[in-house]
Amino acid sequence: YGKNTIKFLRLHREGKKHFVKEVEVCAHLRLTSPQEYLDGNNSLVIPTDTIKNIVLVLAKKNGIPSLEQFAIDICNHFMTTFCQVAYVKAYVQEVPWQRLHEDGVPHIHSFICVPDGIRFCEAEQCRNGPLIVFAGIKDLKLMKTTQSGFEGFYKNEHTTLPERHDRILCGELFCKWSYGECKDFDFNCIWKKIRECILEAFAGPPDCGEYSPSYQKTVNCIQMLVLSRVSQVQVIEVILNNTFYNVVDMKNLGLTNDKEVLVPVEAPYGSCACTLGRKKFFEA
Repeated sequence: YGKNTIKFLRLHREGKKHFVKEVEVCAHLRLTSPQEYLDGNNSLVIPTDTIKNIVLVLAKKNGIPSLEQFAIDICNHFMTTFCQVAYVKAYVQEVPWQRLHEDGVPHIHSFICVPDGIRFCEAEQCRNGPLIVFAGIKDLKLMKTTQSGFEGFYKNEHTTLPERHDRILCGELFCKWSYGECKDFDFNCIWKKIRECILEAFAGPPDCGEYSPSYQKTVNCIQMLVLSRVSQVQVIEVILNNTFYNVVDMKNLGLTNDKEVLVPVEAPYGSCACTLGRKKFFEA
């Protein structure tokens, strides 16, 4: 049981310069005894309102140096404070506020919300067990207008999809990775590096791009690049929900539409998912 959707803004001041971190937290506990479920005995139950207040107090006292560290702080507090807690899980996601710039100059106290992917993390721990940390990015919408195709696929009497060697590749990406057992990582730096890997693998070189023969291959390229460059990542899951675009037929309007006006196919949409990890992690 626990408390969901604990939303708050943490404001940090350094002189006239302000820093903001707005987050949504879910904190769940499992107790050593199920007596509240079986017998209606609430003597071990930590009220969910207390859980909410603890999260807010930790934000006040510790700040939020990184989402991962804040999730770790939540787990540590419940494990060290309440002997009846057998398991704790903390989920934290961030509202994407970025500092406002005017003529290239960063503003000291103004921000803009830029929805270019939502950062999130999870930390979980069983009593007498290791602290496990996950992190990720979701709702990251990506598009490239060429250097993508889909050919040579299996065909039978139900196949109506034509082969395409030049199409728009567009989708909403979800990516979650595991650090394995928690260590003293620079979580902010690693998250930014992984996000850069995602964008690079999706788009290819800025002057020419890189051909994608399928959404599946693009998903794999993202995972392989992250694992090759970020040694702290043990397992990475990527889901790419596809958005397809159809070229509008304008012949009846007396116009030739050379893939200049397209409409999105709202539903149904495709989805590709894959989980990839290091061999030593799975063997362990």
